[in-house]
Amino acid sequence: MECQIGHLISIACPILLPSRNSILLTFRKVQAIICKKGRSHLRKVFCLAILCLAPLAKAEARPRDETMSGAYRCAVIPDSRQWLDCYYGAAQPQRHELGLSPAPALQIRLASAPSGQGAVMNGETRSEVMLSASRCYDIQDDRQWLDCYYNAAGPMRAALGLASQQFPTDYVALPASHVPSPRTNSAKIVSRMEGFSFDHSRNFTVTLSNGQVWRQVAGDTNYAHWNKAPSDYVAIISHGAFGSTNFQIQGSGEVFKVKRLS
Repeated sequence: MECQIGHLISIACPILLPSRNSILLTFRKVQAIICKKGRSHLRKVFCLAILCLAPLAKAEARPRDETMSGAYRCAVIPDSRQWLDCYYGAAQPQRHELGLSPAPALQIRLASAPSGQGAVMNGETRSEVMLSASRCYDIQDDRQWLDCYYNAAGPMRAALGLASQQFPTDYVALPASHVPSPRTNSAKIVSRMEGFSFDHSRNFTVTLSNGQVWRQVAGDTNYAHWNKAPSDYVAIISHGAFGSTNFQIQGSGEVFKVKRLS
């Protein structure tokens, strides 16, 4: 059976600079060792991938190169949900280059200093995500490349039981559900929007700055008509009648019925 991890490194290294041939040769030697020893050495493989990408820091690296380098550093995180947040946070250099809103603070923190001990979860799924992300390098347009990078995380989202998400949706990746909200109590959540999108029925899906994601329920007869930047809206979520959940925009009298996705 082909060693997928070694193949992953072989894909990742060719994105490098003039010295890539010697680096790739070294990795091919390492690949043979890792394939023999098995996937228990997954973390070592990803550490080697970081070394493979390290020369980018000394060259004129593009933001997408910094993003991929950061994504490989996330390999030390055992928990798959935190790894996914780290992967999303690693995209901050490219988001900044494109003038997009920053990634959620938790994701940026994880990507800036990833750490952890213990057995790595979903190792093969991580390899699949990174392999797919590395294949995005053929895309010249940076905005389309970022779409590809985010969409590459689909297998991990599926493994974690998270809702599927196709980018772009204002380029906001879904963060972990444990992100604390800015202001909450037992009856109300108040948080600024990070992004919103509409489906074919004009029902909305909203990502809040606290990391929560809410979708308008099917059958709701009210329709949102938002035409400003997401950050211009502050959402108020409260309990409704018969166990329902109300969604309002601060300063507006419209009430929508929603359910939480994440």
